[in-house]
Amino acid sequence: MRVLITGVTGYLGRNLCQGLTEAWHQVVGTSRDPENAKVPGVLKVYAWEPSMQPLPAEALGGVDAVVHLVGETVMGRWTAAKKRRLYDSRVESARNIIRGMETSSAHPKVLVSGSAVGYYGNRGDHELTESDVPGDDFLAGLTEDWEKAVSEAESLGVRIVNSRTGLVVGAGAPFLKPLLLQNRLFAGGQLGSGKQWWPWVHLVDFVGAIRFALENETLYGPMNVTSPNPARQRDFAKALGRVLHRPTFGWVPATVIRLALGEMANEVLTSKRVLPRALCDAGYNFRYEELDRALHEALGR
Repeated sequence: MRVLITGVTGYLGRNLCQGLTEAWHQVVGTSRDPENAKVPGVLKVYAWEPSMQPLPAEALGGVDAVVHLVGETVMGRWTAAKKRRLYDSRVESARNIIRGMETSSAHPKVLVSGSAVGYYGNRGDHELTESDVPGDDFLAGLTEDWEKAVSEAESLGVRIVNSRTGLVVGAGAPFLKPLLLQNRLFAGGQLGSGKQWWPWVHLVDFVGAIRFALENETLYGPMNVTSPNPARQRDFAKALGRVLHRPTFGWVPATVIRLALGEMANEVLTSKRVLPRALCDAGYNFRYEELDRALHEALGR
């Protein structure tokens, strides 16, 4: 299978490229700066400004599948300008993929588009599966629009999978970096109430789930890419402390987090008890279901 990965130079894109090439798939990619986009295993990198122009038709030549991973990081304060970048980098880029497909003589068989568990909003202890409705905050609305934009490819006969991905646990994972710093300062512990559910997935299972979706024609629509065992934030902190051999007696009040992060604090403090029903029903076997083992592997401990 020949697979086009947008966002191939990012953390997830690089690791997905490695996983696909190890499985003997061919990989091409896109980048704003293809001359400096050095990713081992990528056959060719095409120039593309995802928020500004349609996906080049030449990038789709001979491609069987597209994995769309472009998106501005959610990290940082959500100013009006930041929110616009978050929206355009996801929704407009998805629309531009469809525009590129419409002008191409060949269409991929499947489009796996990166989505997010942010779709569900703040849902407390409710167990969330792919059939649940979206939440009502900014990221939920953005993600809903993102998936609607991607769904336009169905009119071209393309199978659509929206991978609603949780917090990715892996070596060098961006979301782990501030938590590791917190622990190095012996300040690891509870953020806000600590009762909020954090849906997570090991990097190996992220790659495995995307490959599974590409190869399994029965999968379509939303697909939660999360461990079957989400963890409460306080339990996540304790597990990280055990792996790092650090105490976890610290506590950062929700008010402090909101002052520091603004609206982005919702992604730290809100609760999403997300379960991967679509993957499990389709027969995917998770390599890392337990958090301690996942963190041990990710941190080389």
